[in-house]
Amino acid sequence: MGRATARAPMEKPEALNAPLFRTIVEQLEAGGRHVVLELGAASTPMLELLGRYRCLVEIADIADGGVERLNAAAALEEGAADALAATAEALLPSEQREPFDLVFCWDLPNYLKPPALSALMTAIAERTQFRGLAHALIVYSERSMPERPGRWMPDEELRLADKSRAAAAVPAPRYSPEDLGRIMGGFVIDRGRLLANGMQEMVFRLPA
Repeated sequence: MGRATARAPMEKPEALNAPLFRTIVEQLEAGGRHVVLELGAASTPMLELLGRYRCLVEIADIADGGVERLNAAAALEEGAADALAATAEALLPSEQREPFDLVFCWDLPNYLKPPALSALMTAIAERTQFRGLAHALIVYSERSMPERPGRWMPDEELRLADKSRAAAAVPAPRYSPEDLGRIMGGFVIDRGRLLANGMQEMVFRLPA
């Protein structure tokens, strides 16, 4: 047998113009109070940005083990629906005080199997007020993606950059808008934009 060849790490792109993210921040600037769910890890740039406005931020950090737990529960044959629902609920903040109106998913949907993504977003929808928004970055035109979710952070110009370490490439699910319409747990597509790196920036809304 020949020696295994190490997979080359994917290069990290420069900071991206993300017009839908910018629009969301502009809505925060318009005033009002917001309850935000951050599905990624806490980051200083994101917390500083949200701290400029009247935002209560809840951190879930699904990327740190949560993706694996959800996908493992989705692979169960017996009692899969109950196990998935319980796993998804356990990954969300346990003492949530108010319903969310804004959810930052980043690129995490790409790493979840359809049943796992559906279970997570269903659990989130049950804790989100009507017409609440969810923002996501979907691998769309590229056939591969880093093997681990990114660590996305805004800069002062509200561009987004992945600050995670370089990682080997794995096949991307390349969820279509039709796929996402079925597996986002009641959230429906509100807007979408194709970004310079080939990702689809999407905003979903929980219908009234």
